[in-house]
Amino acid sequence: MKIISFLSHYRHGADILERIKTTKLGIVFVGNGIYHVGVSENGKPSPLLDKKDVSFYALIDDIETRGFKIEGIDKRVKPVSYEDLVDLIFNEYEKVIWL
Repeated sequence: MKIISFLSHYRHGADILERIKTTKLGIVFVGNGIYHVGVSENGKPSPLLDKKDVSFYALIDDIETRGFKIEGIDKRVKPVSYEDLVDLIFNEYEKVIWL
């Protein structure tokens, strides 16, 4: 099953992602989840970004609202617009979950 998950928190939800069994997983960082892609702790990026075989996306509006620049986010994350997000949901994934 192909699942796309919205992650809207910085400190919660990553543990649940570890238990999801899927053929394709996409994670969309929204809201305060954006801090996973723009903030380093002790010089290290979010460990969530080390997950293998996962496609990472971040909503451009949320990146900019939190004062980050698109060029400054982790290179493993693709910035997407709302239109891009709709295309992903309808064309690439079968199920949507929100964490």
